[in-house]
Amino acid sequence: MSSRRSRQGANQSRISDDQIIELVSKLKQLLPEIRSSRSNKVSAPKVLQETCNYIMDLHKEVDDLSERLSQLLSTIDTDSPEASIIRSLIM
Repeated sequence: MSSRRSRQGANQSRISDDQIIELVSKLKQLLPEIRSSRSNKVSAPKVLQETCNYIMDLHKEVDDLSERLSQLLSTIDTDSPEASIIRSLIM
């Protein structure tokens, strides 16, 4: 009986095919690479792969910008107006 209950619990947490289609459609709208393509027919695996690539690119960009900001902050006087502006933007 407990295995039957656990299977029912697993079924309740499953995502329906319609929900998957809707989520993939939403991802398509968010991805610049797919949005700019001329074809509306993009497979779900391709959308997921492009999503992963896009997220990795964003992580890399954040890391690069963080590094550049650290370098910039290390070169300016901490009491300068520029430093104050940068601190206000970060907070």
